[in-house]
Amino acid sequence: MDGGDLVVPAETGRLRFRRLTMDDVDALVELDSDPEVMRFLSGGVPTSLATVRDEQLPRLLAQYGRHPGLGRWAAHDRESGEFLGWFALDPSADGSEAELGYRLRRSAWGRGLATEGSRALVRYAFDTVGVRRVWAETMTVNERSRRVMAKAGLHYVRTFHLQWDEPIPGTEHGEVEYEVVQERPAARRAR
Repeated sequence: MDGGDLVVPAETGRLRFRRLTMDDVDALVELDSDPEVMRFLSGGVPTSLATVRDEQLPRLLAQYGRHPGLGRWAAHDRESGEFLGWFALDPSADGSEAELGYRLRRSAWGRGLATEGSRALVRYAFDTVGVRRVWAETMTVNERSRRVMAKAGLHYVRTFHLQWDEPIPGTEHGEVEYEVVQERPAARRAR
């Protein structure tokens, strides 16, 4: 497929996905400024404007060309158009695996949107992109995210412990990894 870097996961019943752009800096900074959104990522510390603008977003935008069909997408409410957050299939070095991720505004929590978007991305990863494995990880104590992973079809693999320069509450319980592996031959690559 020409323009593989334009490949975007299909809409869901309530979500519309699109590629991130540099115009998303303010929305991403706002998302990361909510201490509850960042609780299990940074202990509630926000991500700075400079970090989003100068480091994170340029790195994410470069992924679109290196691994067509994989990357991070802004998620919008299909009816209102409101920015809700993002979903990701972050590629492994060779693009044969993808790490599922999601970060939603607190106003979008508790409505099943993380599960809905994650299920759609898992299907897309296998059926359109053709990866062999989708995995995700979170802090052991992040029960809500673990439920989303399980509902999206990922299965618990292991608990592991990392060393952190500045550990946040719950770090002592470790991290968990979940995965789902493609059991049939990979479909087609989104290229």
